[in-house]
Amino acid sequence: MSMGLFAQNNESNNQYPIGAAPSNSPIGRPIPPNLVFRLNGILPNSIAIFDIYPVKDDAHARFDAVRRTYEYHVVDHKDPFLCTQATRIRPGLDFAAMNEAAQLLIGKQDFASFCRTNTDVKTTFCDLTHAEWKVLDNGHAVFTISADRFLRNMVRAVVGTLFEIGRSKMTKEQFAEVITQHNRCAAGDSAPAEGLFLTHIEYPEEIFL
Repeated sequence: MSMGLFAQNNESNNQYPIGAAPSNSPIGRPIPPNLVFRLNGILPNSIAIFDIYPVKDDAHARFDAVRRTYEYHVVDHKDPFLCTQATRIRPGLDFAAMNEAAQLLIGKQDFASFCRTNTDVKTTFCDLTHAEWKVLDNGHAVFTISADRFLRNMVRAVVGTLFEIGRSKMTKEQFAEVITQHNRCAAGDSAPAEGLFLTHIEYPEEIFL
């Protein structure tokens, strides 16, 4: 058994074989029922463990993932409690138009227009299965996007371009052209990092013990 770490809202691949673990480590033995509680007791408040799952020796926290989901949060007013958790936007975005355009992202296609340039990737194709804005209470909205894989800076580039739709600076037809041009310069600016969270990762059942 090897150990890896999947961190909600972020991702870390800290894998190592059992033989590399300290002699007093619980790895390689049955997981104590109170291990989650004990680990949370020594971790900083910014990190919390919810579950621990034993996996096979060749399992990989990053490369074995089959589906990833991100959320991007925005607010249309100043809120000191959300300043690092959401991007502040001007009121008046047309979320209905943004959702119409977002549906053009669904499917397996080339997302080079939303990929950071000069990145070392073998392919810019992704299979995107969900893209939707939801307006919540108190001027808060969230964009949820799911795919088998994401390119560097892809979500922020998508959100930034959808902002153009919401501000009536780009039409749905122009957004479709951005996708097919496969050119990062055709898309809008990247949205700020504040508000972006990795919220879910799916793995195939066969990697678990």
